[in-house]
Amino acid sequence: MKKVLSSVLAASMVLSLAACGSTATTSESSSASTEATSSTAATGESAGSGSYTGTPIKIGGIGPITGAAAVYGNAVKNAEELAIKEINAANGSDVFEWQFEDDENDAEKSVNAYNTLKDWGMQILAGPVTTTPSVAVAAETVNDNLFMLTPSASSLSVILNDGNDESTARGNVFQICFTDPNQGVASADYIADNGLPTKIGVIYDSSDAYSSGIYEKFKAEAEVKGLEIVAAEAFTADNKADLSTQLAKCQEAGAELVFLPIYYQEASQILIAADKIGYEPEFFGCDGMDGILAIEGFDTSLAEGLMLLTPFAADAQDEKTQAFVAAYEAAYGETPNQFAADAYDVIYSIYQAILAGGINGDMDASEISDALKTQFTSMTFDGLTGTGMTWDATGAISKNPKAVVIKDGAYAAM
Repeated sequence: MKKVLSSVLAASMVLSLAACGSTATTSESSSASTEATSSTAATGESAGSGSYTGTPIKIGGIGPITGAAAVYGNAVKNAEELAIKEINAANGSDVFEWQFEDDENDAEKSVNAYNTLKDWGMQILAGPVTTTPSVAVAAETVNDNLFMLTPSASSLSVILNDGNDESTARGNVFQICFTDPNQGVASADYIADNGLPTKIGVIYDSSDAYSSGIYEKFKAEAEVKGLEIVAAEAFTADNKADLSTQLAKCQEAGAELVFLPIYYQEASQILIAADKIGYEPEFFGCDGMDGILAIEGFDTSLAEGLMLLTPFAADAQDEKTQAFVAAYEAAYGETPNQFAADAYDVIYSIYQAILAGGINGDMDASEISDALKTQFTSMTFDGLTGTGMTWDATGAISKNPKAVVIKDGAYAAM
């Protein structure tokens, strides 16, 4: 059986896929008037004690709920909605009003979605979901001093004006997912520390900041860890219809493990091609791999044994995870992924900060942003995707991943 190995470090999420899908904008809203689910997985434990009184705070969400990246955006949208309903119901009156806009994973449409939410009166942004739209929207939020917390846009360029200089932190933009450099370093460390093959091929998207950024950090850490990169094969967004040539070069070089810091759509092509030619290396990817089991028509047996370092395992036995999974499945008819869990933590971490900081909807967006920045850089948050989570002044998070494996077509805790 082909061994397939992947490292999903959240995130993180995350993505800068090409724009696609319809041009329609979708918006949905939620308040306590909508019947809440029975789950309160993070209420109390994550958000702390106390209750909210005052004018509801308007929180907006942005992400791709149509197009090729919709598997990410819909997971985020659903989890945000679920958390909002739980919090409002548990409080006994509305804490939040919520509206979500579709950006189709397109930067221009994401900025348009942001402006739509501003016109609605948004005071906090939970999103966007993917990297390129998040970079574009982050610049807008800086101009408005509006607090932004993305569940899954993992590039440093989201939180830094200069993606390599921490002194250029935007200040009002935070991530709940791992950054891309963390994914590259942690992937190399995991391969080296767990006795995996040391002759490595890499297939990456040189036109994509997410993919190329992870590769560069992986390459540097691989050298430190004594891993040999025998082939490094690039493709671009305009030339990815057939990746068999890149795969063949890894095979010719004798790569025993192929590292794939790319998205699941392209990864599925590579797994199919490897199966056709009988090439059986171990495959190791990053958080963009999450979603591969949901591709229509894809033979999920090719992903059997896929290992992921992720902040969330849906079958974990802790009470908080079980309550969240049960509520999510009851509401949406599917098992939540790491993107859903990160989005759920986005809402609950904001709620914790609101209670701790005495923040309310009568404050304007800039006042709320300043108060949230103070709270996020000083608080510790326990959520679905980690315990003892903290943020530094750049908006980057510190948390530890969990190990899961794809078994019988589903994720299972290691």
